This record gives sequence, C-alpha cells and structure tokens, in this order.
Amino acid sequence: GEKPHKCSECDYSSTTPGGLRSHILVHIVEKPYKCNDCYYSTTRARDLKRHMRRHTGEKPYKCNECDYTSTTSGGLKSHMLIHTGEKLYQCNECYYSSTRANALKRHMRTHTGERPYKCSECDYSSTTSGDMKKHQRTHTGEKPHKCSECDYSCIRAEDLKIHMRIHTGEKPYKCNECNYSCIRAGSLKLHIRTHTGEKPYKCSECDYSCIKAAILKVHMRTHTGEKPYKCSECDYNSTRVGSMKQHMRTHTGEKPYKCSECDFSYTRVANLKIHMRTHIDEKPYKCCECDYICLNLADLKLHMRTHTGDMPYKCSECNYSCKKASYLKVHMRTHTGEKPYKCNECDYSSTRIGNMKVHMRTHTGEKPYKCNECDFSYTRLANLKVHMLAHTG
Repeated sequence: GEKPHKCSECDYSSTTPGGLRSHILVHIVEKPYKCNDCYYSTTRARDLKRHMRRHTGEKPYKCNECDYTSTTSGGLKSHMLIHTGEKLYQCNECYYSSTRANALKRHMRTHTGERPYKCSECDYSSTTSGDMKKHQRTHTGEKPHKCSECDYSCIRAEDLKIHMRIHTGEKPYKCNECNYSCIRAGSLKLHIRTHTGEKPYKCSECDYSCIKAAILKVHMRTHTGEKPYKCSECDYNSTRVGSMKQHMRTHTGEKPYKCSECDFSYTRVANLKIHMRTHIDEKPYKCCECDYICLNLADLKLHMRTHTGDMPYKCSECNYSCKKASYLKVHMRTHTGEKPYKCNECDYSSTRIGNMKVHMRTHTGEKPYKCNECDFSYTRLANLKVHMLAHTG
C-alpha cells in the first residue's frame, strides 16, 4: 500500500505518522533504553523488551499447528505461512520466494550486488546489518558469546551452538553411506565428496582439483611461490600452517607422538605410523627391480632413483645434483656459508643437524655405538666400523 509519510533523512516511509515518529528517533543519537547484558541500545522500550528475549530465551508466541515458538509476533506470522503454503514475496530474477518482505529485499542484493553496509575500519561491506555487526567485532575484539563449560568465546551465536556440541558429544549430521557423523553441516558436505568423488575446486594453472576451497588456496602457492608462514627461529618458511607447527618442534624438541611399544617418539604422526611397522615387521613397499623393501612409499621412490639414475634436484651454482630436495638444501649451504645449527655449549656451528647431534656428544659424553666384542664405544658409527676391523683382521 501507499506510504505517504516519508523520512527526510533517509529512504524510510510509513503508512502512519506514528510509525514515522518512531523511525525518526533512529537518527537521534540518544538511545535511552540499554541492555544490561550486551551493547544493544534502542530508542523504544518495546524494542528493548523484545531484545531481552534473546538473553532470557523467552518465546511467548507459539504456533498452534506445530512446536514452533518465536520471540516476536512477526516471526510467528511469517512461520504460519509455512502451514498455509503461502509465499507472498517472489523474486523476479529467480525461483526464490519468501514469507517476509525484508527477506526478499536482502535476497535481491544477490542479484544487484548491492552491499549497503560499509565498515568504517576497512574495505569490508555486506548485504545485511547483522553481518556488519559480526564483522565489526573482528576490529573491537568483542566476543560476546561465551561457553559455560570452558574458556571458549566467539563472535557469533551460531558458532557457540556448534562449539557446545564438543561438550555434549552431539553429532547431528550423519552420512548415509558410512558411519561418519559430525558437528557441522559443512563438514558433512565435504565428507560426502569422498563418496561421490566430486572435486569442484580446480586449479587454473594445472590439472589439480580438490574438495575444499582452502585446500586449493594452499595448492596455488606451489605456483605463486608464496610461503606466508615464517619461522621466528631460523630461515625456514612454509606454504602450510601445519608444516610450520611440525617444523617448530625441531626447535622446541617436542615429540608428541609416542610409540606404545617402546620409547620412540616423533614430531609427526606419519612418522609414528611408519615406525609402528617395525614392531609388526611390516614392509609393504617392494622394489620391482631388486629385493629392496621398505616401510614407506617415499623411501621406495627415492630408492627407485638408484635404478633410473634420476637426479632431479640440481644446484644452480655448480654441477651437483641429487635425488632428494633436502640433500640439495643442505648442499646449497656450502655456497651460502649458512650454518643454521648452533651449539649452545660452545661456538661450534654446522650445516647439518646430524653433525650437530654428533658434536653434542663431546659435551654429554654419550657414546651410543658400542663394540659387541670388547668394551670400546664411540660417538660416531664410522669410528666403530674402523674399530671392528681390529677384531676381524
């Protein structure tokens, strides 16, 4: 219908003078009705009363057709249209329809590209005021939604709802193909792709495709050379945050993955899995050229280069080439003079971590290589081999 009462400050219009008077207060800075539980304030007492239901959980408006309840009468009216089958507001651009005019208005922005809510701190803009409020918290640091079971807090109520499932054990999203269940709809959607084989995210530079946008983003760094994760202790940098976490353990000495059969522990779970095969004597990877067998695929690939003679890693400074990237990285230090491994007991430094381990034994007195014929022991395996010649002649 016609809305003859128009605001002089914005595009708002109303069917009644009273509606316009209430709206005008939005442009007046003073909002005397303030919530005691959050930062919300308003120009009208009834708006505050309605807002408080978010904190109390009160939903006084009940559907007489089902269990639905709402904090507002408008919410209930919109819900009732679900039972009548009415969808009053239809999009002219697509098949979208809604029971609410403001929902259609928001939807239309997906077609027009309009993002009327602009952040004053950065370039972010959004289609809804709610999204803008949530975004603003990234600048203020405000995390109003707090877990009652632990120290977790977050910007959005829906994130807290998902987090609470960690405590309750609830996993409402279940796979129809297997026993997988999870706390997030997005996680189930990703999992389903392991059954369908769908990989919708495709690299524009090569044939790579994957199930997740974040995985593609990391892959693209192999083309751009970007390594955003930088070690604060040495020159190491990485394309992945997980790789950086693993690398940091070389500095901290942390080895969280422990063998249940012996005292071995590792910085990576993959290494522990390989180690566990030594207890069951499993060596699943076999060379088709000789009798070589090994615990992991990477070792077999390296071994195959002894047959093919393939040395894909070449030094840009000299004629050196090798079969493994890490060998080339160590070799390059002979050109750069870099010695990243430094002894904390003396001035010794080394290009290789293995040399540093051997050197540290001069301080600790450790001699792990023991002769089984006599009482001699050594800090280095090579020295033990020389010694054994005295017994074998």
